[in-house]
Amino acid sequence: MSSVLFENPPPVRNYPLYWWRVCAKWLSFLVFGIGSVLISVVAFPVMKLLFPNPRRFRTAGHRFISCMFRFFVGFMTVIGVAALSTPDRRRFRNLNSKIIVANHPSLLDVVMLISLIPNADCIVNAYLTGRNILHVIVRQLYIPASLPHEELMRKCAETLHEGNNLIIFPEGTRSLPSGQHPYKKGAARIALMSGCAILPVYMGGNDKRGLRKHDSWLSFNTRNRYHYAPYMKAEISPEPYRHLPEPAAAKRITQDISAVLADSANKDLIEFYDAMC
Repeated sequence: MSSVLFENPPPVRNYPLYWWRVCAKWLSFLVFGIGSVLISVVAFPVMKLLFPNPRRFRTAGHRFISCMFRFFVGFMTVIGVAALSTPDRRRFRNLNSKIIVANHPSLLDVVMLISLIPNADCIVNAYLTGRNILHVIVRQLYIPASLPHEELMRKCAETLHEGNNLIIFPEGTRSLPSGQHPYKKGAARIALMSGCAILPVYMGGNDKRGLRKHDSWLSFNTRNRYHYAPYMKAEISPEPYRHLPEPAAAKRITQDISAVLADSANKDLIEFYDAMC
C-alpha cells in the first residue's frame, strides 16, 4: 500500500510482537545474505558445469533464483515477517516476453515478483554489480543499469525475445514516504524497440514502514506483518503509439503507465487489501 497513506501510523498495540518482527526482519536479511554467498560459491559453479552454454545457464539461473526467492518468502511467512498473496499467481507463472512495470514501495518488491515469475530478468542498479554480496549473481544473470544506452537496449530486447520477462521499476528507486517519484521513459522505449507489451503490476498490500526509502531499520508496520499483494493491470501494447515520433510515443506510454499505477487510481484495491490484513 502507498506509504503516503501512513505518514501518521497507528500506535503499536503489542510491543513484544512488534520487536519480534523487527528482530525477525534482521534475521531474514541475514538468511538472505548467507544464501547469496552459498549460491555464488557453491550453486553457480555447479550450474556452470551442468550448463556450459551461456544462454542455458541464464535460463536455469533465472529459474533457480526464482525458486530460492520462493523459499525465502516462505521463510519470512513462517517467522511472521511477511506474506505474499495474489489472485494472479498462475498468470505470473505463465508469462512470456512481457515488460513488467511496477510501483516500488519497498525493498522486497523485486524479491516478491521474481518469486512469482520463473523466467524473470531485470535491470538492476549499478551499485549491485560492485563489491557486495550480490554482485556474482547480478553480473551473471541480470542487466546492469550502468551499461551504455545502446548495449542496455540490445540486452533488454534479447532477453525479451528469448521468452524472458523483464522487470522494471520506472521510478528508478524506491518510492518516498510522501509518494511516488516521476516515472522514467526506459520501459516505454524498450517496448517500442522490441514490440513487446507492457504489463503494469500494482504492488498492493499494507504499510511497508521499515522497508521504504530512508526508513529506520528499527521500524516496522505498527500493527501487522508486511503483506504483499501484487495485482496485474491491463496490458499496454506499443502498437497504438507507432504513429507518433519516438520521443512523443515514449512520453505518452509513460504517462499511461503512471496513470495505471498511481496510488490514487488503485485506492479501491488498496482499501480492499488493507481490510484483509
